[in-house]
Amino acid sequence: MELKEIAKDIYACLQEDRGFGWNNAGFVNLGGGLAIDTFYDLNLTRQMIKLYKTISPEPAQRLVNTHHNGDHTWGNQLFKDAEIIAHRLCAEKMKEEKKINLPAFLLSGQQNPKAFPSKLKPFIDAMSEFDFSGIEITLPNHLFEDKLDLDLDGYPCQLIYVGPAHTPGDIIVYLPEHSIIFAGDIVFRQCTPVGWEGTHAKWIEALDLVLSFEPEVVVPGHGPLCGVEGVKELRGYFEFVYSEAKRFFDEGLDPLEASKKIDLGSYTKWNEPERLFFNVNRAYREFRNVEPWDAPYNAINLFLKCQELRVHWDGK
Repeated sequence: MELKEIAKDIYACLQEDRGFGWNNAGFVNLGGGLAIDTFYDLNLTRQMIKLYKTISPEPAQRLVNTHHNGDHTWGNQLFKDAEIIAHRLCAEKMKEEKKINLPAFLLSGQQNPKAFPSKLKPFIDAMSEFDFSGIEITLPNHLFEDKLDLDLDGYPCQLIYVGPAHTPGDIIVYLPEHSIIFAGDIVFRQCTPVGWEGTHAKWIEALDLVLSFEPEVVVPGHGPLCGVEGVKELRGYFEFVYSEAKRFFDEGLDPLEASKKIDLGSYTKWNEPERLFFNVNRAYREFRNVEPWDAPYNAINLFLKCQELRVHWDGK
C-alpha cells in the first residue's frame, strides 16, 4: 500500500492490482479531510487510515463511496463519525448486501471451505488474502442524485453521477482546479474491467465525460495512476469487445464460446484477461434487448465461467 501525493494536499492510496478486491482509494487534506473509498477488509482500511494520519492527525470529516462494491465500501464502519456520501443507488445495493450479510457468507467460505460446493473453491480462493471478520456494512448517510458540489477550503470538488456503468451507483470525484479525477471503477488501468449491471453505452459515456475534462491525473479504481491515455485505452477495449461480441452473437454462439474465440491481442497483457467473459455476457444481454440493465445475475456463476475461460486458454 502506497500513499502518493499527486498535487498539494491531494493523495492517491494505491494497492498493487492482484485480482478481485485490490482497489485504490484517495485522500484530500482540505475542508476537514475528504476520504475517497475504503478497502475490502478492516485490516487494510486501518492501514489506509494510518497512512492518512501521517498527513493529518484528525480523522476525515467526510467519506465518499464511488460505488457499492465491497472493496470500496466494507471499511466504512471505521469512518462511523464521518459524513458518508454516495449515490442513492449505491446505498440501495449496499442495503441488499447488508440484508444477506455478504461479508459473513464469504468469511464462512474461508473458515469452512468443505461446507461449500467444490465448484465454489476458485471463488473462495480468490478472496483468500482478505479477512472478512468483523465487517458491518455501514451505509452512506448523505445521498444525492445527479451532482453534488463540495467546498474544500475554497477549492471546488464535484461529485458527478455517471451510472449505470460498472454498477448502478457509479460516481466520479472531480477536482477541477487541480485537474484530478478519482474515477472509482469507471477506470481500470492495465487490468481487465468487469461489467456488472450497467450498460456499455453508459460506461462509454462516462469515459467520454472524464476525457472531456482533460484531467492531468486520473486515479483509477484498480491499477496504476494514469492520464487521459489510460482512459482512451479502456474505451478502446470496450469498443473492441462489444464489436467482437456482436459478431459472434449474430453467429449464434453463446457468451462463453464467443469469449473463447475473441483474440484479445495486446489486451491479454492486462491482469485477469479472462474477465472478458463478464463483458461479453453483458453485451449479449444488451443485444437480446429483453432483460433490463439491472436484471438479477449470479456473480459466482459468472466468476466460474471466467475461470473456465482461463482453463481453456491455458490448455491451448
